[in-house]
Amino acid sequence: MWGMVRRSGVRLRDALRTETRTRRDEPPHNLFEAAAAYVAACAEDDQDAIDEAAGWVSPEALSFGVNELACRAVPALARERDESPRAVARALLGLPAA
Repeated sequence: MWGMVRRSGVRLRDALRTETRTRRDEPPHNLFEAAAAYVAACAEDDQDAIDEAAGWVSPEALSFGVNELACRAVPALARERDESPRAVARALLGLPAA
């Protein structure tokens, strides 16, 4: 819920800006770039980077990208730890072992 409020605030802030964003030299960001930047910024607690990455794609696309990142990262981490993906996911979320 707070993410939705934050993204609404970012859109409002961007709408009220007087300067225009014209980055014609830079290629557009795809949802996986946005998800990677968003998750990395969240891990570093960098609110400015979070807001920037959240503005690259729609909220739905960002959600899909973050989900894909989790679906790829948890099994990779589980292989490294020689644990089940369920155990790794629960540990990352601070949940007790099932």
